[in-house]
Amino acid sequence: MLTFLAYALIVSFMALIMTKCMSVLTALVLVPIIFGVIGGFGLKLGPMMFDGIKALAPTGVMLTFAILYFGIMIDAGLFDPVVRFVVRLVGGDPVKIVVGTAALALLVSLDGDGSTTYLITTTAMLALYTRLKMNRLVLASVIMQAGGVMNILPWGGPTARAATALKLDMGQVFPPLVPAMLVGAAFVLFVAWLLGRRERIRLGTISEATLAGIHASMAESGAVAEDDAAIRRPRLVWINFALTVALLVSLMAGLLPLPVLFLVAFALALVINYPVLEDQKERIAANAGNALSVVAVIFAAGIFTGILSGTKMVDAIAASVVALVPPALGPYLAVITGVLSMPFTFFLSNDAFYYGVVPILSEAAGAYGISPAEIARASLVGQPVHLLSPLVPSTYLLVGLAKVDFGDHQKFTLKWTIASSLLMLLVNVLVGVIPLTGR
Repeated sequence: MLTFLAYALIVSFMALIMTKCMSVLTALVLVPIIFGVIGGFGLKLGPMMFDGIKALAPTGVMLTFAILYFGIMIDAGLFDPVVRFVVRLVGGDPVKIVVGTAALALLVSLDGDGSTTYLITTTAMLALYTRLKMNRLVLASVIMQAGGVMNILPWGGPTARAATALKLDMGQVFPPLVPAMLVGAAFVLFVAWLLGRRERIRLGTISEATLAGIHASMAESGAVAEDDAAIRRPRLVWINFALTVALLVSLMAGLLPLPVLFLVAFALALVINYPVLEDQKERIAANAGNALSVVAVIFAAGIFTGILSGTKMVDAIAASVVALVPPALGPYLAVITGVLSMPFTFFLSNDAFYYGVVPILSEAAGAYGISPAEIARASLVGQPVHLLSPLVPSTYLLVGLAKVDFGDHQKFTLKWTIASSLLMLLVNVLVGVIPLTGR
C-alpha cells in the first residue's frame, strides 16, 4: 500500500505540473498532504513537514541573499561590460552566442555550486538574449545541461553522497569518471551548437546596424533597457568586481557557511553602491520579488520531501526497485543502476536516492561480483536529468532569472539531459569503469 501511494503521489504531482493544472508551489504542498492523509498519517504529517522545511532552511536563506546580492550587482551595472564585450566578440551570430553561453556555464560550474553557476551565467547573458530576441529557454537549457555534467565533481555534492553512502574513498569513485565527464561537456557544446543553429534559422544573423544600436543603447543605459540609468554605478565597477571575486573565492574555500557569506556580501554591496537609506529600500523592494518566488517554492519542496521521508515512502520505493529487477538481470545491475539514476534522482532528492536506494542496489549487486565503487559511479550518470527535478532548489532560481516557465523548461530540456546521461553511461561502459555484466 505504501509503495502504491508513493508512486501515485509522484505520478499525480508530475501530471499536475506538466499539464499546468497546478503551480509547482501549490502541488509541492497539497499533493503530498493529500496522499499522506490517505495513507493514514493524519496529524503526524505536521512534524514531518517541519523537519523537511528545517532541512532546506539553510538553502532558502542562502538563495534569498544570493538573489538579492546579484540583483544589486545587476542594478549597479557590474555585468554591463561583460555583455558589451560578448556582443562585440560573437557579433550577431546566435550560434556563437549559445555556444559561448555553454562554455561560460561549464567554466563557472567548476566551483561545483549550481546556484552560483546560474546566477553568474544568467545575469551575464540574459540581457544579450533579450536584446537579440533569442529564445530564453535556450539560455536556461544550455546552462542547466552544463551544470548537470559538472555536478559530478567531487565537491559538487552527489559524488560525496555516493562515496559516503557506500563507505568509499573519493579516489575510488571520481577519477575514473573524468573521461565520461569530458565527453559530456563536449556533448553540451554540440547541443548548444544545434540550438544556436535553430536560433540562427529563426532570427538570421543580426545586422551591423542593429548591433550598433545595441552597443549604443548599452553604452547609454546599461545592459537591460528597462533599467533606470540612475541606479547604475559605473565608477564602482572594479570595487563590485573585487567584492564578487572575494565572495566566490570564499565560497570555494569554505571560509564561512554559504548563507552567512551571501548575507554579509549583500550587506556590503548595498552599503557600497547605495549608501542613502531610501535607495537601499528601493533596491531591496525591486529585487525582493525574485527572491520570494524562488524561496517560497524551496520551502514548499521541504514539505514534499519531509512527507516522502517521514512516511517511509522513500524506503518503500527503494525496496520496490530491487524487487522489480528479475534475477536474470542481476548481472547487469551496474548498468541498470545507471539507467535508474535518471528517473530516481528526478523524482527523489539526492539524499533519498544515495542514502536510501543506492546502498540497497549495491548490496544486491555484490552477489554478482559488482563492486560498490562501480555502483557508485553508475549512480552518478543521471545527474544531468536530476537538475530538472522539481525538488532541486537551484532549478527555480534558474527559471526565475531566465524568466521562463518551469514546465516549459522541463519539456524543452529533458530530451537533451537524457541523451547526455545515456552518453556518459555508454562512455563509462566502454572505458570499463562501469561493467556491462557482473564477474
